[in-house]
Amino acid sequence: MAITVSLAVLLGLALFLLVRLRYVGLGSALIAAAFGFFLASTGAAGPINAFADALLGAISSF
Repeated sequence: MAITVSLAVLLGLALFLLVRLRYVGLGSALIAAAFGFFLASTGAAGPINAFADALLGAISSF
């Protein structure tokens, strides 16, 4: 049985572990950039953009 896992999921897991272990360096920055790049090509991009727009709208109304 073959199991496929999205690269965005794998990079997200790696980024979570790096943040959890408090390892900050060039490697974690590259993983964060790659995660954002691959996340933008998934179906989650629309809701994330809508959430960011709503959050910025709420902040600007204060």
